[in-house]
Amino acid sequence: GGSRSSSSESSPQHPSYPSRPRQMLTLPTPPYSLQKSLEKYVLNVGKESDLLCVYVLQRYPAEVTDLISEGEIGSGTCGQVFKVRFKKTGHVIAVKQMRRTGNKDENKRILMDLDVVLKSHDCPYIIQCYGAIVTNTDVFIAMELMGTCAEKLKKRIQGPIPEAILGKMTVAIVKALLYLKEKHGVIHRDVKPSNILLDAKGQIKLCDFGISGRLVDSKAKTRSAGCAAYMAPERIDPPDPSKPDYDIRADVWSLGISLVELATGQFPYKNCKTDFEVLTKVLQEDPPVLPLGMGFSPDFQSFVKDCLTKDHRKRPKYHKLLEHSFIRRYEVSEVDVAGWFQTVMERTESPRSSQCFSHHQLHSLFSR
Repeated sequence: GGSRSSSSESSPQHPSYPSRPRQMLTLPTPPYSLQKSLEKYVLNVGKESDLLCVYVLQRYPAEVTDLISEGEIGSGTCGQVFKVRFKKTGHVIAVKQMRRTGNKDENKRILMDLDVVLKSHDCPYIIQCYGAIVTNTDVFIAMELMGTCAEKLKKRIQGPIPEAILGKMTVAIVKALLYLKEKHGVIHRDVKPSNILLDAKGQIKLCDFGISGRLVDSKAKTRSAGCAAYMAPERIDPPDPSKPDYDIRADVWSLGISLVELATGQFPYKNCKTDFEVLTKVLQEDPPVLPLGMGFSPDFQSFVKDCLTKDHRKRPKYHKLLEHSFIRRYEVSEVDVAGWFQTVMERTESPRSSQCFSHHQLHSLFSR
């Protein structure tokens, strides 16, 4: 089935390999037509397909055998992420591997992740996608490689992340969330430190869109998505259970909880053994605040207090947050995020990965 390729330049049977360039290439984003072809394959799970060739990196025809794994770097809502060398160019990238199953929800997650990341190529605060490979069993999404996530940085430091770094992080995440809402009608629904990525260049980006919801009249209609620990009160206990809906302000709450955790070095709802205990505390206790004795600026304290307004009707939306003095200050102030990041990475131990893979297992993952 050569006609199913989304590229007019080469057919899967006879890919025209460009000659290898002498210098490293800049990595563009793939054309929009890619998403449509992927949709066909991801949803059409029962069908055997010999097509492995979709745009990855400068329109190089790519197969799974072109991806040399250099180890697992994390796992998201619907897949594992590996550090990978692209054999044809030597580029080191991140590749998210998601299994194709007959499960409709899983497939929806895969598509959502792909859809959002492919369409967000013009936002500097959202992880960039270089393309994808679809096989009978998996979808591999090729993305830019970042350094690590805020969750792992917290574990490395074993203490608070400086306010100035969190100021820059807040600017990036609020702008990413506003972009998703305004450009694509999407609410993220899983804002938390492990989905905030940083790198040695000082970039800060949002990732993992596997459970993002389409906003219908600015309301999301499902309760089943996201991590309980960061969930807003109105998602746990909707004011009208017959119509569970919430808007982007649920993500504002999750951002507030994430900021308290990273600023203090501790998750605010401590000593909870189960999700149920956390959810009960979220509903019954006063919202967390930044403690007074830790030297936080008044505008940081005020920003977090606004994000963690329990009544979602009084909680500010993104445009209002962007007017806050905390964000205004960190939009313009010079902060050496790159220098701080590099120092932390050099001087601290990597936290233990939640899952370790042997070289044999990694090889088998990429040579199916």
